[in-house]
Amino acid sequence: MRVMVWMVHGGWMDGFLRGQHEYIVPFAGDEPPQLPAGVRAVPERALREEDVDVVVLQSMAELEAAERLLGRVPGRDIAAVFVEHNTPKQHPTEQRHPLADQDRIPVVHVTHFNRLVWDNGDAPTRVIEHGVPDPGPLYSGEVPALGVVINEPVRRWRVTGTDLLPRFAQVAPLHAFGIDSDLLPAALGLPEQRLRIVGDLPTGRMHAELATRRAYLHPFRWTSLGLALLEAMTMGMPVLALATTEASRAVPPEAGAISADPGELATMAAALLADPDEARIRGAHAREFALEHYGLQRFLSDWDTVLDEQHTMHLRRSRTGARAEHPDAPQPFPGGPSSQLEGVRG
Repeated sequence: MRVMVWMVHGGWMDGFLRGQHEYIVPFAGDEPPQLPAGVRAVPERALREEDVDVVVLQSMAELEAAERLLGRVPGRDIAAVFVEHNTPKQHPTEQRHPLADQDRIPVVHVTHFNRLVWDNGDAPTRVIEHGVPDPGPLYSGEVPALGVVINEPVRRWRVTGTDLLPRFAQVAPLHAFGIDSDLLPAALGLPEQRLRIVGDLPTGRMHAELATRRAYLHPFRWTSLGLALLEAMTMGMPVLALATTEASRAVPPEAGAISADPGELATMAAALLADPDEARIRGAHAREFALEHYGLQRFLSDWDTVLDEQHTMHLRRSRTGARAEHPDAPQPFPGGPSSQLEGVRG
């Protein structure tokens, strides 16, 4: 199947683009993005020449862009799905999704929690949980420190639990990774021996560096489930996670600690720093759980199902519309629609 998708949310795309389809990634300007082998970058000006089967949207701006660049309306003239990566930003229970007033484009949430808290209205919804490529059991834990990965930690502050970091720095040195992590020392007032900035590294280097830290800290209050958390678990790191949003589903207690009380997480952090063997045992549990629940093949299989459903449904609608305009034309499906489409809203 020919799938068009914009290059955003790099970690998620790293998994999504490993599927079996032909992927078309639009780009503006003269320089195409760096893409995996087998993925085609197509200039936006040339998209009307592409025979796209389904569009995967990740923002409302892309909805408008797809119509303008393809000359077809997503959900009407071409099959489309919308991936909602985020928790609602304006209100935790009352925020209506931008696609809530239509039923042609399904909203695919990346966590069950996100689907629960968004007001999805009339939009069909699905959940396809994250899947991460297995980096292997990289964990050594030789560095007695907590690794934490937060992009833009100062700007996002309470959302990412940045304000909680000094509490953990009291019991363990913090080593911070991520975009703009260099702004943390001035914002938190922590000395270098309590907070070391590693910075924004390429994925492979980040995994190798992170895996040497004793445990992974996930202090996020109100975000979707971070891929860095799942990657840390897959590497075999024990994790200390604030019990918010989807984390309670993703982190079993034996994988480290999960609690809405930062004090309990800090207590476990101190225990893991004092006991490397216990840290390895909990990290092994984390890896086993992550591989079982957040493996790449399950993720890709789930996406195959949704893309096939939407493409098939679009073809059915197109044929139904053609029969309505030409009622004397032969009926292509005398036996009725395929059973796999039952229950999917039209």
